[in-house]
Amino acid sequence: MNWNWPDLDRDHPLHLPYKWMKRVVITLTGCTVLAVGIAMTVLPGPAFIVIPAGLAILGLEFAWARHTLQAIKKRGAILVEAARSKLP
Repeated sequence: MNWNWPDLDRDHPLHLPYKWMKRVVITLTGCTVLAVGIAMTVLPGPAFIVIPAGLAILGLEFAWARHTLQAIKKRGAILVEAARSKLP
C-alpha cells in the first residue's frame, strides 16, 4: 500500500490543526525533557546532557530556548578552553 500524506499547504483544511498539534507536542516534549534534566541536578543522572536536549527540542518552536542554548554553548566553550589551558 503506497499511501502518501496529503500536502498540508495553507489551503488544506488540516493545515491549522496540524500546525497547532505539532506545536503542542514539541512544547510538551521539550518541557518534560527540560524538567527531567532540572530534576537530575539533584538526582543521579546526566543533567548536563538532558537540559541542553530539552532546550534544543524547545528551540524548534521558541526563540528564547534557542538563545539560551547558544549562551550555554558559549559558556561551555569558555570552560573547556579554561580547562585545556590549565592542563600541562
